[in-house]
Amino acid sequence: MIEYSHLTGDSQFDSLVTEGIVHQIGDYNAFMPPNQTKTLGNDDQSFWGLVAMTAAEVGRKDPANFTWLEAAKNVFDSQVVRWDNETCDGGLRWQIFSFNRGYEYKNSLSNGNFFLLAARLASFTGNKTYAEWAERSYQWSVDIGLVDEKNYSVYDGSMTETNCSSINKIQWSAAHGIYTEATAFMANFVSTRASIASRATLTILDWR
Repeated sequence: MIEYSHLTGDSQFDSLVTEGIVHQIGDYNAFMPPNQTKTLGNDDQSFWGLVAMTAAEVGRKDPANFTWLEAAKNVFDSQVVRWDNETCDGGLRWQIFSFNRGYEYKNSLSNGNFFLLAARLASFTGNKTYAEWAERSYQWSVDIGLVDEKNYSVYDGSMTETNCSSINKIQWSAAHGIYTEATAFMANFVSTRASIASRATLTILDWR
């Protein structure tokens, strides 16, 4: 609906859409409403962060108590500290809280959303730290086997109990689309900053 309004100029639903988004903002302005604690996954939270990112990108008027960009950054900041090096050499777990079913699973949707959010923040702000995290999350997905660079498949996830030694190879178009979009943002980020000296720090991947 944000994109619809931006592309068509039809703003009749803008206030309703903003109201719906703000209702989900929760504590810390990071889309973690307490009433969703029992079911809140990293992918759920990051979808709202990506919504806020879209609002920032199209110049949607900010709510009263926070900016869209701040909300997107808050989601990134809350997720980056959950990056789990203790199992599978990195990655985000599906669920945020250990008492929820799925906490033992690291899935492509959560990690792909994190990759996409970092890539879009890098593109929007020019901050290389976001780009470095985008590269790290993508490279982890490749190294662990969630993304197959030979045939461009994106698989569902893996269990931390096996240290991600076996991949669930169910494929979802949503996950593939997320990784594709994030890769496009990173390609754009690199190409538009190729002449900047700080580009030398982004050496892990050639996004072209």
